[in-house]
Amino acid sequence: MNSNKYFSALFVIITLGLISAVSCQDLSCNYYDKDCENFEEIVAKKVWEWFKKDKTIAASLIRLHFHDCAVRGCDASILLDYPGSEKWATSSKTLRGYEVIDDIKATLEKKCPNLVSCADILTAAARDATVLVKGPYWSNEYGRKDGLISVAQEADDLPNGREDVTTLIEFYQALGLNMLDMVVLSGAHTIGRSTCGAIKNRLSRYDENGKLHSTIMAPTYLNYLRRKCKNDTNYVDLDARTPYTFDNEYYKNIEKNMGLLYSDQALYTDHRTSEYIATLANDDGGSFPYLFSSSMVKLGNILGDAQDDGEGEVRQHCSRLNSGY
Repeated sequence: MNSNKYFSALFVIITLGLISAVSCQDLSCNYYDKDCENFEEIVAKKVWEWFKKDKTIAASLIRLHFHDCAVRGCDASILLDYPGSEKWATSSKTLRGYEVIDDIKATLEKKCPNLVSCADILTAAARDATVLVKGPYWSNEYGRKDGLISVAQEADDLPNGREDVTTLIEFYQALGLNMLDMVVLSGAHTIGRSTCGAIKNRLSRYDENGKLHSTIMAPTYLNYLRRKCKNDTNYVDLDARTPYTFDNEYYKNIEKNMGLLYSDQALYTDHRTSEYIATLANDDGGSFPYLFSSSMVKLGNILGDAQDDGEGEVRQHCSRLNSGY
């Protein structure tokens, strides 16, 4: 990419990022200042304690927050635990971090009983987890209510890493997020892991019809993954270069045909998103962290029925409704 084209594309991206950084009027930056002023401090401390024991928990908390907000808005419906809830969905089997949220909630209930929603805890924890892997900090707004409904089938409609770009664009648009948000939030894959089972189709030499399977993947990377993935339950890093550091290496990997998931690599082969990938891969000046924080604010401000109809609640235990089931 020549310099003029690069800076032109970067200007467009930053401009879109500024437009994306909208505030949600139903929430407030100082929502807990009066009644639970140490809310964010408590969340940050707890996330740090868990992170010290397991650095992979950072990516898990970000993913847990995304799965929550992508279904019915950010209402902690992913945390409800009963047969048929989102937590029991096929797409949720590899989600982690529930125990972190429960730990934070228990501490807050002692300090500020019946005040802090599980949805707000998820939002704060995702931000603090990002910071711990050297990612950006951003100011959250709070006041979300916890939802009363959780349906496994709705969670199974979430992307699983095998979608084409058109499907991804439509999914994000349905959430009120644009194509830039999609590319930037996909950059969360600069940390975290995937099971080998999730990429099994990319590693096979033959497709389901017995024909030689073609895959867009660097040969040396493909051979490495085939050796690593002897069992479907094994894990591989989403970012083969710097798996525990929040940086733009994810985009550089895609340029080198080292995108682990099909949907990640597809962003570079589709003309609608390829320039975004190239621009972010070649920008080491900090645009990605800024844009990521902007898109995460937008994600966190997706409010569902719990907020809109006033029927949500502040759960005393994140895994169950106050009224039971």
